[in-house]
Amino acid sequence: MPQVVVDISVSLDGYVAGPNVSLDNGLGDGGEALHEWVFNGTAEDRNVLDEAFAATGAVIQGRILFDVIDGPKGWSDELGYGAKPTGEVNPPIFVVTHKAPETTRLGDRFRFVTDGVESAVAQAREAAGDQDVYVMGGGQICHQVLAAGLADIVKLHVAPVVLGDGTRLFPADAAPTYSLDLVRSVSTPGAQHLTYRVKKEK
Repeated sequence: MPQVVVDISVSLDGYVAGPNVSLDNGLGDGGEALHEWVFNGTAEDRNVLDEAFAATGAVIQGRILFDVIDGPKGWSDELGYGAKPTGEVNPPIFVVTHKAPETTRLGDRFRFVTDGVESAVAQAREAAGDQDVYVMGGGQICHQVLAAGLADIVKLHVAPVVLGDGTRLFPADAAPTYSLDLVRSVSTPGAQHLTYRVKKEK
């Protein structure tokens, strides 16, 4: 059964990006350490990434992340989603935004959704067919999908770094609660790869 998977790298203190995020500093100050497992990890790290890429039928992301990816220091013609060469099959990416941009550097890889995360999930499910929908960030979109009860699986890649400030995965203010069951754990020097199933209310 296809699932909606929230999949994101996070620091030990709960940040998915460091402070001072900008188009030229997409992961914020010190944020590159969150993805060290992706680019310089072990065979086990690579297997985690490959499994997710193979399972992905569609992707959801937020506008801030899109602007970084589409910016001058973002994805290239050679490297795209999942740190994979763009010559491989690339899933459609749905960007949750208030207003679609007039032009994009990366062409038609992206579809813009202006009526909320529920609509984005519905569209992504349809596009994904019998594969999973992956919510890749940023933190605000990941939490919106979780808080709306739309996620089936949460995959956290907990990097061995404390950023101290930046973009939170979970907001500091009061928010909806949910329970999780740990279904898989892969430990490497670069990250603790934790997979949880979201408990659904009966």
